[in-house]
Formats: sequence, structure tokens, C-alpha cells
Amino acid sequence: MKAYLISLAAGVLVGLLYSVLDVKSPAPPTVALVGLLGMLGGEHLLPLVRTWLASGLH
Repeated sequence: MKAYLISLAAGVLVGLLYSVLDVKSPAPPTVALVGLLGMLGGEHLLPLVRTWLASGLH
């Protein structure tokens, strides 16, 4: 969890720096990032449902 928080803080810091310097971010558009989040969620959804169903059947 600590690595995620450090990564988020570094990203926010760089974002603020880009804003101060009036530089356009090289990051992909927000739509692409939302799609990536959906992919990660979908990747974890099936194992979660399988575990949930298995625990409910016993």
C-alpha cells in the first residue's frame, strides 16, 4: 500500500509542476485511463465472483 501512496504523491507533485510550468502532460487522455481502470477491475472480477460463489455453496 505504501508504494501506491508514494506513486500517487509523486504523480500529483509532477502534475502540479506541469501546471506551474504550463506544460501539457504526456499522459493519455482521461478516457484511456478510465478504460484501463475498467480492464483492471474486470481482471479481478472473475476470481472474486468465483470465490464468492464457492464460499456460498458450502
